[in-house]
Amino acid sequence: QVQLVETGGGPVQAGGSLRLSCAPSGNVFRVNTVGWYRQAPGKQRVLVATSTSDGGANYADFVKGRFTVSRDNVRKTVYLQMNSLKSEDTAIYYCNAELKNYFWSSTYTTWGQGTQVTVSS
Repeated sequence: QVQLVETGGGPVQAGGSLRLSCAPSGNVFRVNTVGWYRQAPGKQRVLVATSTSDGGANYADFVKGRFTVSRDNVRKTVYLQMNSLKSEDTAIYYCNAELKNYFWSSTYTTWGQGTQVTVSS
């Protein structure tokens, strides 16, 4: 199965911005719904935002107005633009996506390895 690769994490000061990317590690026919999740130390993984293949997006209340999810269906990449970052946004960010390798094949979901975001105040 194709895996997902997240990039774009790193250290940033409070109030700053980062853009995360999530892309398949190999060729796929389609990327359906993608979810961005985060897991802070000692806490459970929580859903941050979702992106549907028709361009729809939903956000957790704690990131509304600060984070924006978008996608490039040609590159099969989904982005998470994070603005006005706070120290409480520090976490490992993961993407989860429903993929379809070929037009005739069934779909499956997979996770990326995560990318660390550290916000310093």
